[in-house]
This record gives sequence, C-alpha cells and structure tokens, in this order.
Amino acid sequence: MMIDSLESLEALYSAAPAAASLVKVSDRITPHYQALIEASPFVALATVGPEGLDCSPRGDQPGFVRVADPRTLILPDRRGNNRIDSLRNVIRDPRVALLFLIPGSGVTFRVNGRARISADPDLLQSFAIDGKAPRTAMVITVEEAYFQCARAILRAGLWTPEAQVDPASLPSAGAMLAAVTAGEVGGEAYDAAWPERARQTMW
Repeated sequence: MMIDSLESLEALYSAAPAAASLVKVSDRITPHYQALIEASPFVALATVGPEGLDCSPRGDQPGFVRVADPRTLILPDRRGNNRIDSLRNVIRDPRVALLFLIPGSGVTFRVNGRARISADPDLLQSFAIDGKAPRTAMVITVEEAYFQCARAILRAGLWTPEAQVDPASLPSAGAMLAAVTAGEVGGEAYDAAWPERARQTMW
C-alpha cells in the first residue's frame, strides 16, 4: 500500500513529536551550534534547480564552514570536478540545506537557508590554503538550525572500526568509468594516476 495523502501519512505517525525535537530549532547559530560547525570536516550540501535536486559532499579541515555571524555561514568552493551543479542551482534557486557530520560523534547538525555566490577577492583570499584560494564562496543566510539525535549514526555504526569497509572490496572509480563508457574512459590507468592527481589538485 502506497501512502499518497497527508492524512494517511499522519495517521501512521499519530504520536506528537517530542518537545525536544521542536524546541531545538533556531533561526540562528547559537554558541553550542557554532561549536558543532567548527568541529565538522564534512557537510552534505543539498540544492534544487529546474533540472531537479542535487546533494553534494563538501569536505575540508574542521571548521571549514565559517560562522560569519549568528545568521550567516560561508562555505568555500574547493576544487572538484567542475560540474558546478550546486552553484548553478543556487543562482536560479537560493534554497539550500546542509547536513554536518563530526567523526566520532553521533550528533549531526542541520541548517536550512538561502545562499548567494560570492567571488569577492578579499573574502576568497581569507580561505586560502597553501596559497590557493577557492574560486567562489557560498554565503548562506540561516533560516533554521538544529541538531539531530544520534540514532541514525548509532544504527549505522558509522564510526566503529568493525563497520569500516575495505576500499579494495568496492568497485574503483576507474572500473566504474570504464563500465559506463564501454572502456573509453577510466580503467586501471585512471586509478593508478588518481593519487598523484588528487595530491596536486587538492586545494
């Protein structure tokens, strides 16, 4: 049976939300919430555009998302695959959602808001690492901010040593590319070149 109405959905989830799940929502970054952001080296960025939805990983040194003030976050755009799907979406629809992860912690942190893309040279230079500044930065106005309880992380065992997967047991990037391009792109040569390519283009 598929659920296709709010009435049917709410009948299945008829218990009222716990008070803590509602009162934790803030329209600004509180000092405690700032501590979570500053400890996080990874965030999933969700955007929306005319072509649909996009969710993109963003990772850097802990605290790479800057709390400019209680209502403003700044996310530098480091080097990547140059598809710029998230940036294209923000130009056309400013709504964004962020999900921060903190290694070792079950708590995740969420922000919903609206973003603009800045190419201000002084701002970008303030994010420079090894003399390399990002090409743009996303300036995010916070509309909702709240932490998420640890159940999902605990169920996943995400940080436990026994849950870690041996990368060699998974398809490599080269193998996946070769499979979807009938061997025209990817392969063993792609995998062999990746570590040095990543090292030279990290920032």
